[in-house]
Amino acid sequence: MNESGKLNLPAFDVKLKRDDKGRVKIYDILRRRYVRLTPEEWVRQHFIHYLIEEKGYPKSLLVNETQLSLGDKKLRCDSVLLGKDGKPCMIMEYKAPTIALTQKVFDQISVYNMLLHVDYLVVSNGMQHICCKMNYEAGTYEFLEEIPILYGKEG
Repeated sequence: MNESGKLNLPAFDVKLKRDDKGRVKIYDILRRRYVRLTPEEWVRQHFIHYLIEEKGYPKSLLVNETQLSLGDKKLRCDSVLLGKDGKPCMIMEYKAPTIALTQKVFDQISVYNMLLHVDYLVVSNGMQHICCKMNYEAGTYEFLEEIPILYGKEG
């Protein structure tokens, strides 16, 4: 977390607790359990709540910590948004607020996309959020001004 824990994302009702070893844990609404609080996890939880509460993404179509296999190599996506057909349509990668969003971060999410072939790639360090829309026909991608609304916001 940055010094104040403040991110460039809306606040939400954070649920924290300490485990028997004194480590702080945060409740993950997607995994339905408390997970160890790290700077990256702080960003993930804020971003997921932002997608659900502000962008209207259905909680049932979001998954945290998805494991992928590329040959004998195991990869782990921070978060994935599924389409209504159940296929991945957006990959999200989170970094701690102190980590710059560099080409290396995009290279990491691009490897995941070689397996998933999604429409949108998103990286966030909680302070800066970058989203690009893939155009596979043209072999290009376009950076978007903001995270798109892909589902109608529920009332």
